[in-house]
Amino acid sequence: MAFDASVSLTTPTPALHVVSERPPANASPETKARTQAREFEQVFLSTMLNQMFSGLSTTGPFGGGQAEETWRGMLVDRYADTMARSGGIGIADAVYRQLLQAQEGARP
Repeated sequence: MAFDASVSLTTPTPALHVVSERPPANASPETKARTQAREFEQVFLSTMLNQMFSGLSTTGPFGGGQAEETWRGMLVDRYADTMARSGGIGIADAVYRQLLQAQEGARP
């Protein structure tokens, strides 16, 4: 899942909205494997960052509450997506290699 972060002041659409990122059905197995590996890394990073942010204090005049918990989760997801798209921490490359090895082993 990808998000378009363009800001428009003339349209009522939100600044962040979902843009389909799935490769076309006729995409090569390598392209599909790369997409899945990057998505896996994004989910891993999101989980890791959620754990890191869960211990932060939210006191202050604008801190706390249900809304902050909701928005913090969305912010962490965007951080993870940005990190994964910018090269990540190397998990996507390792997963990609393993997916290709598994595909090559499954070919007759």
